[in-house]
Amino acid sequence: MTNPYMQLDTVNMTLDDGAATIELNRPEALNAWNRRFGEDLLAALRGAAQDEAVRAVRITGAERAFSSGADLKDISGDELTPDGRPNVQKTLSERYHPIMHAIREMGKPVVAAVNGPAVGIGCSLALCCDLVVAAESAYFLLAFVNIGLVADGGSSLFVPARIGTARATEMMMLGERVSAAQALEWGLVNAVHPDGEFAEQSAALTARLAAGPTRSYAAAKRELNRQLYPDMAGQLELEADLQQQMVGTDDFVEGVSAFLQKRPARFSGR
Repeated sequence: MTNPYMQLDTVNMTLDDGAATIELNRPEALNAWNRRFGEDLLAALRGAAQDEAVRAVRITGAERAFSSGADLKDISGDELTPDGRPNVQKTLSERYHPIMHAIREMGKPVVAAVNGPAVGIGCSLALCCDLVVAAESAYFLLAFVNIGLVADGGSSLFVPARIGTARATEMMMLGERVSAAQALEWGLVNAVHPDGEFAEQSAALTARLAAGPTRSYAAAKRELNRQLYPDMAGQLELEADLQQQMVGTDDFVEGVSAFLQKRPARFSGR
């Protein structure tokens, strides 16, 4: 039986026989991240990690999207550097990085059930999880370059680990959508299901994991973390440092202006 477990402003969580579902719930903004969203998601993840009744976790999005990325209206939560630019370094360190660490360090399997667009930090969130399944209509997009930024939230680590250097470079530098079918071919995701069957299939996978050997899964995560992400903290810090540099460029100002005005960006390389 599915029961309400935790209801926060922007995240809902239910529990069904050991299988927890964390629903990203800002559908009016395509589940974009603002300060409260980050706080709620971290609270849900920590709650799931600490509760022995939770043996597997599924993260999915409400309505049409998984997550459209950072909310540009709240890109730094009004935190500014002395030169008046958004303090994204602080935002990344305080809002995003604890979430990625919570997923990778949780001694339980975490499934990303990507029901729609997974863009920017939303893409990073999905790929941080242990298993990634996608609906046919879903897509993945590292959109950072399109507004003069660089990949963050761990995507510079998670993407090449899954699909190699050539394809990771393509995603990071070209900033083009990767369809669910292409993601499956590349090995970015584990499975793709028809939209009409997706919720049932992703729930079944989570239930299977919830009924499995939890400590074995936890040990497998430790092995993979050691092999694939031995300096995750260092890579996240590098991303934050570089992102702060990018926010100080003219290209970032032009990229955001063009996005908000729905026109092509005219980058100058400065």
